[in-house]
Amino acid sequence: MSLLHGKKILVGVSGSIAAYKSALLVREFVKRGAEVQVVITTSAKDFITPLTLSTLSKRPVYSDFIEEEQKAYGVWNNHVDMGLWADYMVIAPASSNTLSKIATGACDNLLTAVYLSAKCPVFVAPAMDLDMYANGATQDNLNTLRSRGVEIIDSEVGELASGLDGKGRMAEPLNIIGYLESYLKLNLPLAGKRLLINAGPTHEHIDPVRFIGNNSSGTMGHALARAAADLGAQVTLVLGPTNKSFDFTGIEVKHVTSAKEMYFEMNTLFPEAHLTICSAAVADYTPDVVAHEKVKKTANESLEIKLVPTVDILKELGSLKSSKQKLVGFALETTDGESYAKDKLVRKNADAIILNELGDPGVGFNTNTNKVDVFLSNGSSYSYRLKPKKELAKELILDFIRWFNL
Repeated sequence: MSLLHGKKILVGVSGSIAAYKSALLVREFVKRGAEVQVVITTSAKDFITPLTLSTLSKRPVYSDFIEEEQKAYGVWNNHVDMGLWADYMVIAPASSNTLSKIATGACDNLLTAVYLSAKCPVFVAPAMDLDMYANGATQDNLNTLRSRGVEIIDSEVGELASGLDGKGRMAEPLNIIGYLESYLKLNLPLAGKRLLINAGPTHEHIDPVRFIGNNSSGTMGHALARAAADLGAQVTLVLGPTNKSFDFTGIEVKHVTSAKEMYFEMNTLFPEAHLTICSAAVADYTPDVVAHEKVKKTANESLEIKLVPTVDILKELGSLKSSKQKLVGFALETTDGESYAKDKLVRKNADAIILNELGDPGVGFNTNTNKVDVFLSNGSSYSYRLKPKKELAKELILDFIRWFNL
């Protein structure tokens, strides 16, 4: 999921040949789940039609305080409401004329009025010929806007409408999108933090065909990874075999099969992690010997398989943990869950244990809901009611930020 999902974005379009790129920009915002409201200057209509932008944004496009068709009804476009509505404002393209107006506070059209009313972060993507861009007046205007906290998405070098080649082209729509996403990420609570999470089952092979496994789908672990990534963390998810289809946008994924493979990845990545969450349902035992050929069924004979313990990943990581690292484990129990969870907290040298009690309605493998109790190493505990795993994961990650001072 894009960081722009659900965000309200005002797109201001001023008079420049680069206005055709605004259609692509609006489409990309919408594809990422953003709500987009376009405000266009009168001169911009010479380069792109409001109908095009309205079709792509799925909202009316505004260009005047009172549109022609509104005059008979006394209806006007409230620039203050639009400025307050937006989470972000992007002026792309920003012509030299529009740059001058917003830098000096001139307010003779709807776009500049909306800009002056905006309470949200503003991004400006200049577009003009190279000599206009290099002119001292333009550079002064850009520096003035920077000094006021406006984010300038710098012009790019390339062929210009004049036929010249140089700096002045509006940044490409995908580059503008990337700039915004990077800005959002840097201002999120987990920016700069590395999270390591494991999830799903492990399959311990008996032969090339059969394995010992469990019903874990990895849904809870993925939800935690998704929530952490959406809050700005650099997330690595070590995922066991699962048939679930997940959104891995912004998440590094290491696919593994066995407990041994999962331990190798976790042990390798652990030293760089600020927070590690072990949510995987790792097999406790694995066959001592794996047959190279399919084991055949023999009539009237039983089959004995010697099982040996797998590596205790949580315990091993707990023994390696530095004072700057935080480690969280999961406990799935059927009886006396609190006692087992508290014991596990101490034995594994974890900072928190999240307890699932199998048997409670809506809890367990292959469900989209969960309820948990969390036990911290400082002796405190917290209960979370039954809710969708996505919601629970976000609550847990936000609480980890608070509890662990991430």
